Amino acid sequence: MQSPLGASSIQRRSPSEILARCPFNKMNRMPKTEAEWKKKLTPQQYHVLREKGTEMPFTGKLLHDKDGGTYACGGCGAELFSSDAKFNSGTGWPSFDKPKNLENVQLKKDFSHGMVRAEVICKKCKSHLGHVFDDGPTKTGKRYCINSCALDFKKSK
Repeated sequence: MQSPLGASSIQRRSPSEILARCPFNKMNRMPKTEAEWKKKLTPQQYHVLREKGTEMPFTGKLLHDKDGGTYACGGCGAELFSSDAKFNSGTGWPSFDKPKNLENVQLKKDFSHGMVRAEVICKKCKSHLGHVFDDGPTKTGKRYCINSCALDFKKSK
C-alpha cells in the first residue's frame, strides 16, 4: 500500500542522521548567550562570527585550500559552500560563486563602512560569514567573499 503522501515522502535515515537532526542532542545545541559563544569559538572566530568582524586578507587557513569537500559554518556546522564553487578572486579571502545549500545562507543589506553591501549570514545560527558581490568571474556573476575563520572544511572521502 502506497503512503498517502507518496513514495518519495518515505525516507530511510541512518541512526547517525537521526541523532544529528535531533533537537535534544546536546552536541547539536547552539550556544544561546554570548558567554557560551565565547567558550565555543576562538577569539578571532568570535570577532568575525558574532561581532561582524573581518580577518586580515591573505591570512586565512582556507584561502589556498584546493581539496574537494564542503565548507561548513564555523559556528554551527551548517553546510554552506562546495569546493566546486570555490575560485581564486585575488581578494585575500576564500571566494565562491554560489552556496551549496541556499537554505543555510541568508543575505542582509549592510550599510557599514560608508557603502551598501550584501552581508552573508548563516541562517541557522545567525553568524556573520562575509559579503557577496556582483562581480564574480563565473556565469553566476557572484563572488561570495567569506572569512576563512568563519568556515570549517570537511574533506571529501
